Amino acid sequence: MKSKLFIRLFTLSVLAFSMASCTDLDVDIKSQHTEFPNTERAAEAILADVYAAYRGALGRDHWMIQTLSADEAVSVAIGSDYYDGGRYREFHVHNWSADNGLLPSIWNSASTGITLANNAITLFGEDKAEFTAPARAIRAYYYFILMDNFGAAPLITGPIDAVPARSSRADICRFIESELLAVVDLLPNTVSVATYGKATRYMAEALLVKLYLNWNVYMAADVANYSPAAQNEKLNDAVALCDDIIASGQFNLTSHKFMTKFRPDNGYQIKDFIFAVPFDREKQQGMTYARFWIHRSAQNQFAQLPQSVGGTFRVLPSYLDKFNLEGDERNASYIGGKQYYWSNYAEDKSRPFLIKTSKRGIDQDYNGADADVQFDWQMETSREIVLRPDGGATLNAGNDQKGRSMGYRSIKFYMDVAVTSANQRNQSNDVPVFRYADILLMKAEAILRGATVTRGETPQSLLNQVRAYVNAPAMTVAPNLADILDERAREFADESWRRNDLIRFGKFEDNWGFRSLYPAGMTEKFRRIFPVPTTVLNVNTHWKQNPGY
Repeated sequence: MKSKLFIRLFTLSVLAFSMASCTDLDVDIKSQHTEFPNTERAAEAILADVYAAYRGALGRDHWMIQTLSADEAVSVAIGSDYYDGGRYREFHVHNWSADNGLLPSIWNSASTGITLANNAITLFGEDKAEFTAPARAIRAYYYFILMDNFGAAPLITGPIDAVPARSSRADICRFIESELLAVVDLLPNTVSVATYGKATRYMAEALLVKLYLNWNVYMAADVANYSPAAQNEKLNDAVALCDDIIASGQFNLTSHKFMTKFRPDNGYQIKDFIFAVPFDREKQQGMTYARFWIHRSAQNQFAQLPQSVGGTFRVLPSYLDKFNLEGDERNASYIGGKQYYWSNYAEDKSRPFLIKTSKRGIDQDYNGADADVQFDWQMETSREIVLRPDGGATLNAGNDQKGRSMGYRSIKFYMDVAVTSANQRNQSNDVPVFRYADILLMKAEAILRGATVTRGETPQSLLNQVRAYVNAPAMTVAPNLADILDERAREFADESWRRNDLIRFGKFEDNWGFRSLYPAGMTEKFRRIFPVPTTVLNVNTHWKQNPGY
C-alpha cells in the first residue's frame, strides 16, 4: 500500500546554491503572503516540497554514483551505446573529474532541499516548533548528503545577501549533530501511514548513528589521512541511539520477507523502514533502477514493457561471491544463468526466455557459413564480465548477445510491471534510506570498534538477528569487522550505502573489477570525497576546488 503526500498548495521560490540566476536572498518570505494558513494541513503541503527535493537524485544519479564508485557493480558500454562521455566508466575506475555529468544533481538537489527547508522554517516561525522540527531534520539530512559526498559546504540557515564561503566538513558535521539533537524530542515518536516518508524521532536518530559511526571520517582535516583504526569518541553515543530505536518497539525485521520489501507495492507497512523516499510511477517519479539492471534484450521478460531497457549494470563477480550463505533469501537479489519468463515475482521454469537471433548475433566475430541462420536462443547470463579486446577505453562489453549477457543482474528493486509508456520507465518502488536492519548492524559494528555492550546484545547476537529473518545460517563464533562489512554487502546491496561503508572500513582504494585500467585510483585517497561540480564553481567563483582535483 502506497502513502500519498499532500498536493502542494504552492511552490516556494528556490535559490539552489548553484543557480546562475540573480536572486535577492534578503526577501522577507512572510511578506510575500498576506495571510499564512497556519494549519497542520498547510504545513504538510509546504513540507511536501522539502521532502521531494532529493527524489530525482536518489532515484538515479545518487544511486548510480554510490553504487558504481564502490565494489558492487559496473556499468558497461554496449558497443557505442551507454558510454555517454565516460560518465559511468569514471566512477568505476576512480578517475572522475569535476566535469562528470552525474555529480551536479547531487549537489543541486540537496542544495535545493536546504533552501526549501530554510524558506519553510522562516514561514512557520520560531513559535511553531512542531512544524519547524521536521524541516530542520530533513535539512540536516541534505547537509549530510553534501558533506558525505563533497566535504565542505556553505552553511546557510536563512535569508542571506550572498552565498557564503564553504564551511569545513567538520563544522558541517557538528552543525548536523547539533540540529538533530535540538529537534529529536520535538519530532513525532509514532510510526504510521501519516508519518511515512517524513522526519520522525527515529529518522533523526538513525541519521545521528550514521554521523557518529563515520565521525572520524568527517572530522579528519584531510580525508586522505583518515584511518579506520583511530579511536572514535562517539561510539557509545551511537549505541545509545540504536538502543532507543530498538526499545521503541516500532520496527522489526519480520513484517515482510526480504525480497518483498523492495517491490513496487512497498510502503508504510514495511516495519523495517525507518525512513524511505516514496516513489510513484505516475505522481512521484524519478526511480528507474530496473531500467539499468534488466538485460538489454529482456524488455518483455518480466512483463510487456512499453519501452526499451538499458541493461548496462552488471554485478561484479567478487561482490556476487558474498551471496554464498546456504538458504539465505538475499541470494535471490541477483539472477543469472539460463533465463526464464517471470510472473508475479516468480521465475516460471516452464517458460524459457527465448530470443530470435543467430550465431553472429550471439558472437559478432563468428564468421561461419551459418553465421546468419536464425534460431531461438535461450538467453543465458554469465557470471564473468569480459570486455572487448579494445574495450578498456569505454568499458565496452559488446553489443552482441554475448556482450549483453555478461554479468548477473539485480532484481532487488523489482521492475514495476504496471508501467505505461506515459510513465517513462518510472517505478513505484519506494527507496529506503534508513532501515532497522541497519540499526542492528551499526550497533554491532560500534561495539566491535570499542563501544560498551548494552541490553545483553553482542555483535554476534545482533548479526544473527539479521541472518535469522532471511533464513541464513547463524554465526557460531563472534564476528569481526570483516564479517560485518560482508553482512552489510548482502543486506544493503543497491541501497546506496556501499561507498560510505568502504570508506569507513578503509577499503575504498581496494582493487576490484576493471580498476587496473586506472591504477592511480587505488592510491588517490583524496577521492574519498568528490570534486565540487564545475557548474557550481562557475557560479561561486570565490570557492576553491577540493584538494586533488
